[in-house]
Amino acid sequence: MNAKSAFDISANNAATAPAFLSVWNLEAYYGESYIVQNVSFNLHEGEILALLGRNGAGKTSTLRAIARLDSPERRAGEVWLDHKPLHEMKSYQAAQAGIALVPEDRRIIQGLTVEENITLAQIAPPKGWSLERIYTLFPRLGERRKQEGVTLSGGEQQMLAIARALARDIKVLLLDEPYEGLAPVIVQEIAKTLAIIRDQGITTIIVEQNAVAALKLADRAVILDTGTVVFDGSAKEVLEDEALRAKYLAI
Repeated sequence: MNAKSAFDISANNAATAPAFLSVWNLEAYYGESYIVQNVSFNLHEGEILALLGRNGAGKTSTLRAIARLDSPERRAGEVWLDHKPLHEMKSYQAAQAGIALVPEDRRIIQGLTVEENITLAQIAPPKGWSLERIYTLFPRLGERRKQEGVTLSGGEQQMLAIARALARDIKVLLLDEPYEGLAPVIVQEIAKTLAIIRDQGITTIIVEQNAVAALKLADRAVILDTGTVVFDGSAKEVLEDEALRAKYLAI
């Protein structure tokens, strides 16, 4: 398949404008397990996608495949970002092309302050948001800039992990369980921040067990079941379809 077809044909065959991020027939095997099975979807620039499903559905594996961080025994498919073939790249090349993954465990570096965690991400080009801009978005991090990052609260560590991603010149933000373990008020605060990030033109994919919170923020939703796409449409449609949520999300 050529680049034109990957961009011009959407996963549900709807007539759309060319996609900014296109995932096409993505597959990944880990041992004998067929984890990601022909996953396809398209996103336009600045959209937020909620990538949902039960535990073990293949959501995190899909994120890692996009970021080229996966290490399956076998993999196939294509991932295109702004006409660049991510599926032909190493993980560092995908990062340079504009992909940033914030993992579930956040990976705050022990022994470094908040500011050092951020500036470390800016050492290698391309450099993204300035410290001033980051602290404007996350004033709490500005207040704690000299505090060791691992001593922050869970919500503050999540903010720091996102800030560290923004310190690079990114086009796509991949978030794995950003709301895990956080109080509802902190979830709302982070959701507002992600909406601001969207307004800056950054495309975002959220993998989240708190499906309702993710759907309220997202424009689109893709639901996976045993590694296969079973729904690709608007987030509003999922919120309004009780039977769909009960069948695939248990909510």
